[in-house]
Amino acid sequence: MPDAEIIAIGSELLTPQKVDTNSLYLTDQLNALGVEVVRKTVVGDERERLTDTILGALARSQIIVLTGGLGPTEDDLTRDAVASALGRTLVFRQDLCDQIEERFRRFQRKMVEINRRQAYLVEGAEVLANDRGTAPGQWISSNGSVLMLLPGPPNELKWMFEKQCLPRLAKLLPAQVIHSLMLRVVGMPESDLDQLIAPVYLRYPNLATTILAVSGEIHIHLRARSPDSKQAEALVDEVAAQIEPLIGDRIYSRNGDSLEKVIGDLLRARGANLSVAESATAGLLGGRITAVPNSSDYFLGGFLTYTDAMKTKLLGVPAEMLAAHSAVSEAVAKAMAEGARERTGSDYALSITGYAGPDGEKVGLVFIGLATPNGSEARRVQLPGDRERVRAFSTNTALDLLRRNLLTTDTPG
Repeated sequence: MPDAEIIAIGSELLTPQKVDTNSLYLTDQLNALGVEVVRKTVVGDERERLTDTILGALARSQIIVLTGGLGPTEDDLTRDAVASALGRTLVFRQDLCDQIEERFRRFQRKMVEINRRQAYLVEGAEVLANDRGTAPGQWISSNGSVLMLLPGPPNELKWMFEKQCLPRLAKLLPAQVIHSLMLRVVGMPESDLDQLIAPVYLRYPNLATTILAVSGEIHIHLRARSPDSKQAEALVDEVAAQIEPLIGDRIYSRNGDSLEKVIGDLLRARGANLSVAESATAGLLGGRITAVPNSSDYFLGGFLTYTDAMKTKLLGVPAEMLAAHSAVSEAVAKAMAEGARERTGSDYALSITGYAGPDGEKVGLVFIGLATPNGSEARRVQLPGDRERVRAFSTNTALDLLRRNLLTTDTPG
C-alpha cells in the first residue's frame, strides 16, 4: 500500500499567527482510504527550498499532496517548483484563463493581468476544477508517484479534494483500511506507562503504536492497516485486550471521549449534579465541564474565590481555618467543596486550591476537594511544570478524583 506525505507551502505557516489545519483534514481523509501519512513538511515561499523538498518527497512516497502556493502573486511558487522538480515546463491554458476571468465577472470584478499566472499547468497535469475559488488544482503522475496540487484556503481545498481527488484515489488504490483505537489514560507518567506496555506492543510489528502526553494525560494510539477491515480490527483488539488490564482504571476512555465528557455521562446516568469552587484555576475547571454539549443537564454552577475573603464570604470557609492552615491546605480544599455543595444544593462538588506560580518554592502544590452524598475528602498533589501546566493538570486531577468516586461508590439511598 502506498504511503503519503503532505507539503504545506507558505511562509505564513512558519509564524505563530497561522496554523496548518489542512494537513489534519487531509490525514483524516487519506487514513480513511487506508493510506498512512508518513511525513508532513512546512516550507516557506522560496523556490529552491521548495523544489528540494518535492524531490525528496518523490524519492520517498507514492502519494504527495501539496497545499497552497497556487495564487496569482510572485510568491506563489508551487507550480514553478513542481515543474522544476519534475523537469517539465509550464503550459499556459487559455481555457483556464477564460474560466478565471468569467469567475471575476460573476462577482462584478475585473481580472487583473497577474491572475493569468493561475492558468499555467505543469506539463502533463490534469486540471482539478475549483468551484470555490480562482486557482485550479493539478493532478500529476510521475514514475509511479502521484502529486496533487491543492489551493491553501480550507474551503477550496476540502471541496477540491472530496470532489476531484477522492474519486481518482479510489480507482488508484488497492482495497485497504486502517483501524485505530485510542485509549485515554490519566494519573500516570508517560515513561512509566510505556515501560509497562512496551513488552506487549513490541511483539506486534504490524501494529503502529503511538504514545502521546497531552495536557496532563496520556493517549495511546493503536493502528492496524489491512486489506480486510475485520482483520485490522481483530489485531487492534488483541493488543488492547493485553494492555488494558495492565493499566486498569487509569484508562477512562477507549472511544476518544474527553474526561469531562466521561464525567458528564456518569453524572447523567446517576441523575446527579455537580458544582465547583475554584481558586488557583479560576474558572478552568468549570470551563472544561461546560465545554461538553448539554452539560446543563448536570452542572449547576461554580464559585471563583481567588482571595481568602471570598472563600469566607461565598463558601463559608471559616476565617480561623484560613489563618491556621492557609488557603492552600487540605482543610480549606475540603471546606471549599463542602461550601459549594451546600450553597448550590448539588450532589457533588469539586474544589481546587493551590500555588500555580510562576514564583515560589511551593509552585505546583495543589489540594483537590470533593464533597459527595457520602462525605467529603481532599487530596494533596505536587504537579510539575509552569503556571499553565499546573492549572491544566489540576483540573485533570479533580475530574479524575470525581470519576473514580462515581465508579466505586453506590448512589445513596
